[in-house]
Amino acid sequence: MSERSPLPIPPPSRSARALGVVRLSNVTGVTTSPGRQRAAIQSCAEHLGLTLIAEAADLGVSAHKSSPFERPSLAPWLHRSAEYEAIVWAHVDRAVRSVVHMSQLIEWGQQQQITLVFGLPETAHPLVVPPQAGSNVILRCMGLAYAAEQEARTISVRLTSAHEALRATGRYGGGLIPFGYKKAPHPSGVGWCLAPDPGTADVVRTIVNGVRSGLSLVALARKLEDAGIPVPRDRHAQLQGRPTGGRRHGRHFERFRWTAGSLSKILRTPALMGHRVHKGESVRSSDGSPVLIGLPLLTEEEFHTLQGALDARSKGRHPRRNKTSLLIGIAHCAGCGGRMYFATRKAYEYGDYVCRASARGTTCSAPAAIRASWLDEYTTDSYRKAYPAAGEVSRELLLSHGVRVTVAKGRSGGGPERLSGPDTSRLTFTITGPPSI
Repeated sequence: MSERSPLPIPPPSRSARALGVVRLSNVTGVTTSPGRQRAAIQSCAEHLGLTLIAEAADLGVSAHKSSPFERPSLAPWLHRSAEYEAIVWAHVDRAVRSVVHMSQLIEWGQQQQITLVFGLPETAHPLVVPPQAGSNVILRCMGLAYAAEQEARTISVRLTSAHEALRATGRYGGGLIPFGYKKAPHPSGVGWCLAPDPGTADVVRTIVNGVRSGLSLVALARKLEDAGIPVPRDRHAQLQGRPTGGRRHGRHFERFRWTAGSLSKILRTPALMGHRVHKGESVRSSDGSPVLIGLPLLTEEEFHTLQGALDARSKGRHPRRNKTSLLIGIAHCAGCGGRMYFATRKAYEYGDYVCRASARGTTCSAPAAIRASWLDEYTTDSYRKAYPAAGEVSRELLLSHGVRVTVAKGRSGGGPERLSGPDTSRLTFTITGPPSI
């Protein structure tokens, strides 16, 4: 008989509060897994006398790729452990698919005094892991996590092989559909391929015509924003019946915005010619010809002409800097509050810190820019005034002391005196000091 670890007895006045957690890697319109998970969670809660107070649902989130502490819905609840005494999952693999993640979860439960409950469909009783769980219970959890991890690896290998076969035959194997296309039955009658999507194919042609007419990608992104056209990721979410937007760079967005970068991805992909694409390159058959997965939106001549126009715009760019600039994450634009980034200058040895609001798909009313060497020197001098004994001033040191430099937009025009150094009236230096220990 398997060992059972009972929950700590709750106070007589009320039952222990519990958080129910639902997770699913892939969401489709016909899946019933979330409902079955909720039923299993409810059964576990009733069996143990728990009161479910809330649910954290991460649908479309892989347990193999993300730990419980990285999931959009669950992670915030793990920082609010004072609001419940237990967490309930329908099964171990709904919680983790990694021995490492299971170890982290158990350690967290011990530290926060939270009981972990895993439903076990093959038995009549759930697996309960209280903060004081013995070694036998922990070993059992590790064994189940190992089995889930091995299963995830097997599935991954199987899917990789399946996708390789689909790429070779020109069939659509799932995932994000290239912008401008929709899923359609394969002509062979087996599986799926891609076909031009009337709702977005015209948008692609509008973008291409805009590039041909000389419009910048930033200007085109603004036009698409003004027209309310969803970006590819949001369009895919709409087709799947899921909400648009999501988390990016630690922030939540109701919908994502068009940027020059997102446009470049659309315009650079050989999928526009109907090619099957893997890691950005056309998949080719044994004779070297591209594998077709759908009707082309652009002919090969049109596509290569487009690439030539895009390449011409990028000529003269300096190679990417391997070293992170000193003030990334420290220098901010006063006009919009966003970060400033290093940008090289054509035909000049120096570069600037510039506001990149347009690259984020937003508009800045007063975008700032300043020579990088000037701002680096101003910041390090200001820092040394606060900490005279400081040695080398690194980016990590500035960040750890909460340094922030705000740059206001400068005026246009001026004489040779403008080349003598920065106008410090545009600059604001603040420092919060090292973190308290």
